[in-house]
Amino acid sequence: MIHPDVPALVLAPMEGVTDAPMRAVQGAAGAFTYAVSEFLRVTQTALPRGVILRHVPELRTGCRTLTGLPVQVQLLGGDAGRMGESAAAAVGLGATAVDINFGCPAPTVNRHDGGATLLKYPARIREIVAAVRAAVPPSVPVSAKLRLGWDRLDPIFENAEMAAQGGASWITIHGRTRLAGYAPPIFWAPIGRVRERLGIPVVANGDIWTIEDFRRCREETGCRHYMLGRGALARPHLPRQVAAELGLVAREPGAGPDAPVDWPALLHRLVEWSQEFPDGRPGRVLSRLKQWLSMAAKFGGFTRFDAIKRTESIGELFAGLDGRAAVGCLSSSG
Repeated sequence: MIHPDVPALVLAPMEGVTDAPMRAVQGAAGAFTYAVSEFLRVTQTALPRGVILRHVPELRTGCRTLTGLPVQVQLLGGDAGRMGESAAAAVGLGATAVDINFGCPAPTVNRHDGGATLLKYPARIREIVAAVRAAVPPSVPVSAKLRLGWDRLDPIFENAEMAAQGGASWITIHGRTRLAGYAPPIFWAPIGRVRERLGIPVVANGDIWTIEDFRRCREETGCRHYMLGRGALARPHLPRQVAAELGLVAREPGAGPDAPVDWPALLHRLVEWSQEFPDGRPGRVLSRLKQWLSMAAKFGGFTRFDAIKRTESIGELFAGLDGRAAVGCLSSSG
């Protein structure tokens, strides 16, 4: 999915946010090279086939969304053997690439030997990557998602090297420590230093909210590969702006930072795609719509969240999206 000499833009895995319906919506925009699934947590046993299929239904359609976007399966866990078995099961179901989550900062995950807690144990990163690499065919790439460290920035150099030694085809780095969570500032420069040293592609991730942020990140990291998460949802024009800068799509006249966003159209697409999957209950879909608009209100300039946050049905929510909500402009500030 990542080639050293070919730019790429990746949709980040966001637990409870970028599920299959959202991946389908984002795939329809045509900006992303591929998406990474929400993590599949490997605990006491290897993952059953049914669990894998429930969380990554795209495995039934060639490991692509119904809108054509490739999807990489992400696993999270601290037992190398069970991670390898789970990776083999995912590939048996059709997974074309596997990612390993060493970056999740959630306390519950970290207390149970998963995600960013592995950043404290470089040798285990190598062991887990190597086990997954050995468990799947050579044609299936294995990658790793990391943060800079648990409470310091410099562990990324050893941890990235361990992932590479384990056989990672590429790594993605979020430019914060685990203790920082998602609080500013972001540190892009260490990502660039890892890229210079490592010899495999490095995907830069974290706090790309605007096209200006992307340009600064590119200048500081020198990367050709980028991952967007919250910024892509909060500012729906951003993925195509970044993709155009990378030469992946044509530039669209009038799609600048202040261009209007047709929120009702986007939200209707999420409703429609949600109905294609088993867990498309109206209450759950309503929650996802509010979740998206809440993110846009916090980070993207959507100004009408107070008017819809207490709505009790999907119809009521759309009724609350008047003209001002539909064209709420995106500010250019982060």
